[in-house]
Amino acid sequence: QVQLVESGGGLVQAGGSLRLSCVASGRFSSLNVMGWYRQAPGKQRELVADITSGGSTNYADSVKGRFTISRDNAKNTVYLQMNSLKPEDTALFYCNARSLYALGSFRDYWGQGTQVTVSS
Repeated sequence: QVQLVESGGGLVQAGGSLRLSCVASGRFSSLNVMGWYRQAPGKQRELVADITSGGSTNYADSVKGRFTISRDNAKNTVYLQMNSLKPEDTALFYCNARSLYALGSFRDYWGQGTQVTVSS
């Protein structure tokens, strides 16, 4: 089983910055993809950014140029540096980790979420 623990959320003014961290622990062979999703009230959960173990990244259009995802494989940790935050970034941010298996199967793991609130 894999446990994901997020930290770094909080309240910030528009234009400010926050850095989220997520540490994975437990028994696992490889966390091929790690990433961040967010869910605002009344909206569906959406991908913010993800990163493979090799360092390839993927971002939602709404955060490109403002957010940067990185990971430390030795520490099983993924980070999300968020700059130029906007009120519309307000959401519960979830850490995700995905292990890939043969024939396209996979297993997802989720953290409990950390709240990010951006005031105008």
